[in-house]
Amino acid sequence: MSGEFEVDTGAVRLSGEEAGAGAPVLLLHGLTATRRYVVMGSKLLERTGHRVIQYDARAHGHSSGAPSSEEYTYDLLGDDAIAVLDHAGVERAVLAGASMGAHTLLNVVLRHPERVAGIVVITPAYTGNLQSEAGRLAHWDRLSDALRSGGVEGFVEAYGVPQVDSPEIARTIVTVTRQRLSLHDNPAALADCLHWLPRSSPFATLDELEGIDVPAAVVVSSDAADPEHPEALGVAYAKAIPNAELITDQPGSSPVAWQGSQLSQVISRVAGRTSLTA
Repeated sequence: MSGEFEVDTGAVRLSGEEAGAGAPVLLLHGLTATRRYVVMGSKLLERTGHRVIQYDARAHGHSSGAPSSEEYTYDLLGDDAIAVLDHAGVERAVLAGASMGAHTLLNVVLRHPERVAGIVVITPAYTGNLQSEAGRLAHWDRLSDALRSGGVEGFVEAYGVPQVDSPEIARTIVTVTRQRLSLHDNPAALADCLHWLPRSSPFATLDELEGIDVPAAVVVSSDAADPEHPEALGVAYAKAIPNAELITDQPGSSPVAWQGSQLSQVISRVAGRTSLTA
């Protein structure tokens, strides 16, 4: 089966697509992104024997917003991921997700380990420290308000100049931010998500990750390119998850997390360590 699909959970309508055949891989994108921003359009997984399933999270892309502005929590995002797997008839899959998607897949593997064959955690940002997380709420509220009142350009203005070492990387980040913010059908719902989701925790502390028992990889980016997803935090995730492979950037190279083909190779490698058959 391939092509676009919709999943009606009764609360939200999720828009997705799938392609390829073989070992199933579910891709989960980050906050303010869409399904196209996990492996950046790479078709390597489909060409190498994987069934790739991807969808827009609630309030993102072509998916609908939640019926209530407070229905943006990681438990609900995790339930959405399970609903997509159910719709696809997939019992177990490799889950690969970036930032919000990484937090979502960890919520899933901790609550529903029987549905997860392997995980690829890409640039996590959740610290597991409630005081630290609370300190970032003003940032997300400012972006939420800017999107609601000023649309894409209001968001970009509130986002400001990225605090990275390279002016070229800063320009790229702003360009990509503007592009991906223009892909959402319901900006008001996305603004709600920006306000409420950071008030939710995907899990309590990083210590919980020690109970994960599937093949895993953690992809981190250097702080010079992506300070919003601290490299040290990603390393801590890799240390907490038993036997996780740590993927770091080569000096002077663009982040692996931004390179769809390289990221797909990591996902394929994790899938190869599972019991899934191609």
